[in-house]
Amino acid sequence: MVAILLIEDDPLVRRGLELALHRHGHDVRTADTGEDGLREFHASAPDLVVLDLMLPGIDGFAVCRRIRAAGETPVIILTARGDDFDVIGGLEAGADDYVVKPAQPTVLDARIRAVLRRGTGTHGGVRVHRDLRIDTTALMVSLHGEQVRLTPTELRLLLTLSRAPGRVFSRQQLLEEVWEHSYIGDSRLVDNCVQRLRAKIEADPAVPEYVQTVRGFGYRFGPV
Repeated sequence: MVAILLIEDDPLVRRGLELALHRHGHDVRTADTGEDGLREFHASAPDLVVLDLMLPGIDGFAVCRRIRAAGETPVIILTARGDDFDVIGGLEAGADDYVVKPAQPTVLDARIRAVLRRGTGTHGGVRVHRDLRIDTTALMVSLHGEQVRLTPTELRLLLTLSRAPGRVFSRQQLLEEVWEHSYIGDSRLVDNCVQRLRAKIEADPAVPEYVQTVRGFGYRFGPV
């Protein structure tokens, strides 16, 4: 059973999603403000957070940043509009995925299960690339001998790219392999996750050594 924290201020939406997620086999706790959500997050240590962006008091963007600063707990944001402001702002705050309201429970459940699978299902082995070590059995990454803490989505992206150094993956291929679904023409999930991953593993994210951009095509893993 997956422990879900649902932070949503609309009581009808909150109750509806809570009941639906219970029916899908999840253990759900809820909060209706950003402040209460953060308190519940630290008290219950959920497996995943479903977070509305438009909250009273501390908004969802700030809540997401605080959750991300505290560790690697996956976050799926709920956005009423799905426009650039909500989606890009949420992804830059560290969200792993997003669902546009009104959220269909079956779609949200599928997103939850996909996010939680991202750190699993790899073949065993160790990949060493200069100072970067990727243990695909223990699902641990280290740089210069120090552990690098990655979210499940960042880890899945790194595992996907590093399994074939030099191969260029299009953004659409990465959406399908890492996020397990397709937002046609939507590269924001990929680009924001690449930025976060580079900030953790690159000496100079502006001149990346490992996650390299192939302009007009996508990304590849180096050194090749």
